[in-house]
Amino acid sequence: MRTKTLLLTAALSAAGIVSSMAQAGAVYSVNAVGYVNTDLVPGYNLISNPLTAPDMTIGTLFKDLPVFTQVFKFGPNGFTTATKDEFSNDFEPASAKALTVAPGEGVFVSIPPGAAQKVTFVGEVPQGNLDNFIPKGLSIRSSQVPQEGTAAALGFPGQVGDQIYQFNPTTQAYKTFTFDEFANDWDPALQPIKVGEAIFVLKNADSHWVRNFSVNQ
Repeated sequence: MRTKTLLLTAALSAAGIVSSMAQAGAVYSVNAVGYVNTDLVPGYNLISNPLTAPDMTIGTLFKDLPVFTQVFKFGPNGFTTATKDEFSNDFEPASAKALTVAPGEGVFVSIPPGAAQKVTFVGEVPQGNLDNFIPKGLSIRSSQVPQEGTAAALGFPGQVGDQIYQFNPTTQAYKTFTFDEFANDWDPALQPIKVGEAIFVLKNADSHWVRNFSVNQ
């Protein structure tokens, strides 16, 4: 999965945000706003939405992907699936279409056979004190900060027995990393997580993936 990241305040104008706020007479601060392009291969892709936007529903984030695309969001009761219908050219059912994908979360996106695709996320870089709750058991998570690095380098809270399952869209298979009690480290050594990538994690206890981040750091 190749990602191209550009963070720039000029994107405010491109998105029409500056003009709309000026018309409303609002007072605002200039935040780090931009876009992230994430390439998707035919088959399964485990991805994240790295930017905060007013509308982060599945129906909006993935509206430009082709018919028969499926988005799978994982929850306590397993996966909920949204499928882009060939007749309505929209995701169904409505309940799945309305699910949100915020920074720190992740979803599987299944691209139908044919050409590779690209999804563009537009929004604001999360900043400040960021707390990404990770429940005991299985969940899909991602860095709330759009940076590339290993999970450990990005602050992921590893504890003995925890596992990370990193999905490779090229091989359509997972690589498993386990936090070893003797080495007090991940085994094998962690691989970088790209901007726009998510991971499956297995935690033995509720945890918090905490970051204190500013684009000025």
